[in-house]
Amino acid sequence: MKKIYILALLLGAFSFSSNAQQELFDDFESYNLGPISAQAAHWRNWSGVDGGSDDANVVDDEAFGGLQSVYIPDNELTDLILLVPSAPISGVYTIQFNALIPAGQSGYFNMQAALTPEGTAWVQALMGGNVYFNCDGASGGIGGVTGVIDCSVFDQTFTYPEDQWFKVDCVYDIDNQAWDMYIDDVQFVFAYPFAFGPQVFIELAGLDFYSAAPHNQMFLDNIVLYNGVIGTEDFSADKFSVYPNPVKDMLNIKSSTAVDNVTVYDLLGKVVLQENPGTISPAINMSNLASGSYLVKVTIGNSSKTVKVLK
Repeated sequence: MKKIYILALLLGAFSFSSNAQQELFDDFESYNLGPISAQAAHWRNWSGVDGGSDDANVVDDEAFGGLQSVYIPDNELTDLILLVPSAPISGVYTIQFNALIPAGQSGYFNMQAALTPEGTAWVQALMGGNVYFNCDGASGGIGGVTGVIDCSVFDQTFTYPEDQWFKVDCVYDIDNQAWDMYIDDVQFVFAYPFAFGPQVFIELAGLDFYSAAPHNQMFLDNIVLYNGVIGTEDFSADKFSVYPNPVKDMLNIKSSTAVDNVTVYDLLGKVVLQENPGTISPAINMSNLASGSYLVKVTIGNSSKTVKVLK
């Protein structure tokens, strides 16, 4: 897959926004090609040795925007940590990134809940589960999150597009110690607990991108660290929630304004149910649908949002 080139002046590897809610943006454009950990304070590798064998490289093979990205290859030693500079201990915090996983390849990340001092080997502080993309190398486009140390069983699953860039939003509700994950604005992970073994939550220290499989090939670009939920302001007038999830018969949509359209898709993208309720907080009858996972697109005015619902 070819890189996306832009004919514009590329300014800086990362920037701190004048908007206090955005803590950091990193597009890798002014880094040198090669090991990244010595080039920015918010990146480090597990060993704590800049440029060590577990460091990840800035490359120009692929890019979401601009010319460069960072690459987590199929090397079991590669282990890159994205640090959250403010290390929040309360509130809601979003980590957003764009990823590309070539067809048949895999990817992985987890959340780290305690900071290890700089210059020393990282101390494991995994919480919120292991997140795998095509863990076995034979499940392209399918991933999951699990509370065990491997991908033998998933607690929640998701789909993603292979061999093209897709957006990932990890929304951490620190006060309730649970997190959600969206892929291209569709929610797949719902209120997954931070709890993982004996680890105690100290702070949202960062994300760990690791070569968890021999076929790991994951490119990362356009990293955003954000206090709150990105894009909430754009949808505030049309905010809604759905319940229960999983649903048995009736799916309730709680909204402050009338819902114009509800379209339900299966995971292959086929429309299996469509209604135009035109009322506030409608209920959608899903009793005739088979058990499984569905994508429910809710349209209010000119805004739409899609959530994953289990039946």
